[in-house]
Amino acid sequence: MDNPMHQWGEDQPSRDPKTIAIVAYLTIVGCIIAMIWNNPRSEQASFHIRQSLGLMLIWMGSRFVAFVPFFGHTLARGLSLGAFVLLIIGLIGAVQGQQKPVPVLGEYFQEWFKTL
Repeated sequence: MDNPMHQWGEDQPSRDPKTIAIVAYLTIVGCIIAMIWNNPRSEQASFHIRQSLGLMLIWMGSRFVAFVPFFGHTLARGLSLGAFVLLIIGLIGAVQGQQKPVPVLGEYFQEWFKTL
């Protein structure tokens, strides 16, 4: 019989850091799930969570840039495409089990989100 005081997540097996890293790149919901699953904290999973979170924030920010008059829509498309390409590069690194920052912004993401 289950203990009514049983806490959610208690007695859960720890998840594979590589799986957590891959899930982090699967939409913003995947990134949030990866943050929750990353307990106890794995350096590999945390690395990819920071990378994917930064890319997701850039993608979401590009939606606001689209409202800038004249060139906003073009700039937003460029930002979205760039974030998507970097996301694919990060996902490939996660699948390969590497901790290689995405070009241009990866080192910044590691610094900005170092508490994750």
